[in-house]
Amino acid sequence: MDAGIGQFIPLILIFVIFYFFLIRPQQKKVKEHKAMVEALKRGDKVITSGGIVGTVERVIDNEKVEVMIADNVKVEIVRATGIQGLVTKAEPKK
Repeated sequence: MDAGIGQFIPLILIFVIFYFFLIRPQQKKVKEHKAMVEALKRGDKVITSGGIVGTVERVIDNEKVEVMIADNVKVEIVRATGIQGLVTKAEPKK
């Protein structure tokens, strides 16, 4: 009986190491990205998943935002998958 449990200890240790070094940080990163995407507002400068930098022009609904990538060039981007990161936050108007 004791030898049977001893064989599983290395597997349990490997799972614990994977959890703390891979799974948990990934879950934290996903949670931070979701919070950032939900807080997007007009004037925020963002990077799309394709690497294009643009400025949020308007929030269409909970799923899409309109991003201006050049003068008179606006594209609709899906919030959850299309926005990779936030470059700068919009400055409040005085």
